[in-house]
Amino acid sequence: MEMRRMLGQKLVFGFHGKTLPEEFKNLLREYKIGNVILFLRNVESAEQLRALCAEIQSLVQEETGYPAFIIIDQEGGMVTRLPQDAVNVPGAMALAATADPENARLASEITIRQLRGLGANFNMAPVLDVNSNPANPVIGVRSFGDEAERVASLGCAAIAPYAGSGVLCCAKHFPGHGDTAEDSHTALAVTYKTQEELASCELLPFGADTGLHAVMVGHIAAPNVTGSDTPATLSPQLVAMIPNAEDTLIITDSLAMDAIADAYTPGEAAVLALQAGCDVLLMPNSLPEAYAAVLEAVQNGTITQERLDQSVNKILRYKEVFTHV
Repeated sequence: MEMRRMLGQKLVFGFHGKTLPEEFKNLLREYKIGNVILFLRNVESAEQLRALCAEIQSLVQEETGYPAFIIIDQEGGMVTRLPQDAVNVPGAMALAATADPENARLASEITIRQLRGLGANFNMAPVLDVNSNPANPVIGVRSFGDEAERVASLGCAAIAPYAGSGVLCCAKHFPGHGDTAEDSHTALAVTYKTQEELASCELLPFGADTGLHAVMVGHIAAPNVTGSDTPATLSPQLVAMIPNAEDTLIITDSLAMDAIADAYTPGEAAVLALQAGCDVLLMPNSLPEAYAAVLEAVQNGTITQERLDQSVNKILRYKEVFTHV
């Protein structure tokens, strides 16, 4: 595979509007972007979303030779991206309040049917953060609760239906956003726990026997683990703590968030995330800058060709298993 198509497989971008803008189509053609994320700004109705996903899938396959991951944050509850004429399920804490993991499983089954019928094949859910800090500004009711064992149990139930479903689910936000005082959309989030403390709480749901295939890494620093304020997204030490990291598809949280954009250039963030072990870059702040920096890093050996090959092959392997087009 030529280099442009390899790097394009590692990129995820979105756009504004209910139809594909020509500007975005041109960017996709130029950089061979392999994956697209959709937000509420892109959604009007089930019919419109189905047509949009079909157009995205057709264009990406034509330009890259491979299916697109069409990504959406369909957690349910307060984080819902599907139109009003689709079925939107309750959020994690509401499901947990029923005290029956079967309801988490059922909610996932409904969501999978909805996403497949509309053409999306990659769900940024479930949230496996343990909401252990009630003052946390970003997780709250998006979590299954404040007890690690309950989050792990309900997380397992929520993830199980995705196996063989044609939709890939991605747990978030590793290593845990539930005990931070900051929202990483606007500032670097920090957990002051030691590795042992994280292992006994935040990391438990990610290490449960869930059959999980993909993990989103958050912009969360853990100075008492790494000795620095480097966010997990850019930290080899923290990314390596993901269970079975070599075979897990690892995606960054949005690199356009202030936690990253305030401290790193788009090129720096992209290169450091790939060096840290992330496979997929979600929305770098500038596509041309990020692409140029990654290309230069591969050419000068900062990112080895072997590492690039392994990561791209992992992405394509998951596309083969989880996309049905």
